[in-house]
Amino acid sequence: MAKESSPTQQFIEIDSVRENTLILKSGALRKVVMVSGINFDLKSDEEQGLITYAYQNFLNSLDFSIQLFIHSRRLNIANYLQRLEERESTQENNELLKVQLAGYREFVGAFVAQNPIMNKAFFIVISYDPAPVQLSGGGGLAEKLLSPFTKKKPAAAVTEDKERLFQQNLQQLNQRVDRVVTGLTAIGLQGAILDDEAIIELFYNLYNPESFEKKTLEIAKTNVEGKTISDIIAPAAMEVNSNYLKLGGKFVKTVFIFTYPRFLATGWFAPIINMPDLIDIAIFVHPVDTAMALKNLRKKTAQIQAELQEQEAKGLVRNPMLETAFQDIEALRDSLQQGQEHLFNVGVYMTLYADSLENLNKLESQVNYVLESKLIYAKPSSFQQVDGLTSTIPLGTDKLLIHTPLNSGPVSSFFPFVSANLTSDEGILYGVNRNNNTLIIFDRFSLENANLVIFAKSGAGKSYATKLEALRLLMTGTDVLIIDPENEYESLAKTVGGSFFKISLASENHINPFDVPIIPEGENPADVLKSHIVNLAGLLKLMLGEMNTEEESLLDQAISETYAAFDIVAGKDFSKATPPLLENLQTVLENMSGGRKLAERLYRFTKGSYAGFTNNSTNIDIRNRIIVFSIRDLEDELRPIAIYIILNFIWNLIRAELKRRVLIIDEAWWMMKYKDGASFLFGLVKRARKYFLGITTITQDVEDFVNSPYGRPIVTNSSIQLLLKQSPAMIDLISKTFNLTEVEKTLLLEAHVGQGLFFAGPNHVAIQIVASYTEDQVITTKPEQLLEQTPGE
Repeated sequence: MAKESSPTQQFIEIDSVRENTLILKSGALRKVVMVSGINFDLKSDEEQGLITYAYQNFLNSLDFSIQLFIHSRRLNIANYLQRLEERESTQENNELLKVQLAGYREFVGAFVAQNPIMNKAFFIVISYDPAPVQLSGGGGLAEKLLSPFTKKKPAAAVTEDKERLFQQNLQQLNQRVDRVVTGLTAIGLQGAILDDEAIIELFYNLYNPESFEKKTLEIAKTNVEGKTISDIIAPAAMEVNSNYLKLGGKFVKTVFIFTYPRFLATGWFAPIINMPDLIDIAIFVHPVDTAMALKNLRKKTAQIQAELQEQEAKGLVRNPMLETAFQDIEALRDSLQQGQEHLFNVGVYMTLYADSLENLNKLESQVNYVLESKLIYAKPSSFQQVDGLTSTIPLGTDKLLIHTPLNSGPVSSFFPFVSANLTSDEGILYGVNRNNNTLIIFDRFSLENANLVIFAKSGAGKSYATKLEALRLLMTGTDVLIIDPENEYESLAKTVGGSFFKISLASENHINPFDVPIIPEGENPADVLKSHIVNLAGLLKLMLGEMNTEEESLLDQAISETYAAFDIVAGKDFSKATPPLLENLQTVLENMSGGRKLAERLYRFTKGSYAGFTNNSTNIDIRNRIIVFSIRDLEDELRPIAIYIILNFIWNLIRAELKRRVLIIDEAWWMMKYKDGASFLFGLVKRARKYFLGITTITQDVEDFVNSPYGRPIVTNSSIQLLLKQSPAMIDLISKTFNLTEVEKTLLLEAHVGQGLFFAGPNHVAIQIVASYTEDQVITTKPEQLLEQTPGE
């Protein structure tokens, strides 16, 4: 029969929180360290082995107990959606983008509500249990310590002796924390100590599982008259049964692992950790004194040896089980004696949450199925469900005390930090993390640089992914400029009221490569002009083909003289000067000694068949949020030249006015085919961060891009990489370029459209790109959908 509990505060073992430290009612001190994760499943067997070996060394370094805690909750994106709503209502003036923003906000909210999108967090709890000390005045230690939750504290209660004792104990705890954080760094993980507010928020969510993660607790930020931390975090109601609890509207059950096989495979625990369900996991690791362990093992060896000898004397058939046990114990004794292994008492507890008792039992069955497939068995903590919950919660308090003695090798296979989250309150939705079912909401400008490279075979969804990102960037306040080789972005530009310019031999849109550079604030006009001339020289080399050193010098001199003829020289104000045209350079070359041949080579660009493309004044208005330059109607030979001219034009504008922008260069391999084009593109990628610019380079011709002297440098100067489906012919080159594991190679070969790998700094995740129906209608590249949208055409 269920027993309704008395006030739920009695189940809270926390006395107070101060100086980023939990103070338990027993007087014990705890620090909670949040730990970053890695997508363990994407690592090669060798890398997994190295990680677990480093983790084993970390465990071997410990001489105090720790609690590893894995926390799973449904993702709460209320803050993110609120930011979108604020932008929609107060910041966005473009009505077309407002419509898209409203649809995007509704899509993200509905997607999270309809799918098991989780938030996974990893913690280590470090404990320090000071010896009990009787202080003058009587009472327990915790009662004497200053609590930040009660304003009216008798001055006599906080004495200098008690504060000094607290600080001494805290110093001991901090030393342990430093050892743990240093050990995590050696594994390649980052640890951050939770502050007071974060601790209170975490425990509120733990004791109130119906709440969402990241719940804002204003009460945690201020002291409240008469309120203790127990009052703040305690559940509204708790129902205790022999085999489960009920916290508010959630049914809760704690189970523990009690049997393991002889061998534990690396990463065996990852499938449990990555389940898309509400499961909190605690792993207690209690070091055993090596001298005591050796003494006990020696006794055990003697017992087994005596039993074997007795069976042999009786002429019984050999006992393989006893022989194996003897060999295992002897091997362990050797490892312990040599310091290669340490012994631990390990307890693994899992608290499961569900909306009904039926669903709770189903979840338990699912967990058991995964465990039993690995010959690992668990059962519920019957009649100890409160102790089970307390043991799972990150208090560093092991109340169940159900342990299995394991040496550090097997314990390292428990490595818990097996998934990485890329979910934040800033940025845009890129997709879903296929490893752990979390959202990839990310701000590319939060990294060292905002550059992105996209590699994919034809039909893998790279244009779709790029247009989706561009649309979402526009909705969140980032301007977008696009070089479009196939008119794929025209529909996007028109849908949101953007500008679309065709650059071709017969088009009415022109860019004059000799346009006078705009001088950015704080920069020297002479230096800007010099840099512009260098870029222009690179363009002319691309147009004229191979040149010797003498011709290059002659061309450089001719460019300077052409500008000088229009009074554009260093030391003068040329901001309002009329720029020359390409034909003016040709005239200068014709009148220079040795310049006639270069002038003749320029003829086709000034008066010949290409004149309409390169020899006109600029007539493009770029005052828009999204600008698309289409080069579809240009011959292949002219495409690199057009891209160069457009990039130089854009670069001058970007330097003149700092704004958050993204420049998308589709089929960037056109630039990589030529040394001067590739060099210019690399220069932009290197300097983009300075001007609040992110550059996206996209290609399906991996070989041409990577084999360019500037291809790999562009990749290494791009903090974000998106790799979609690859062909077998290219996978080895991709693998070498991005240092892929065999698992990652297989994933790219077997990926469906819109699936791949997303690298953001050190984080690697398997991604599934997702779009709303309205977004899909704008960005689709499927011919059948495009025909449906344009009936009769």
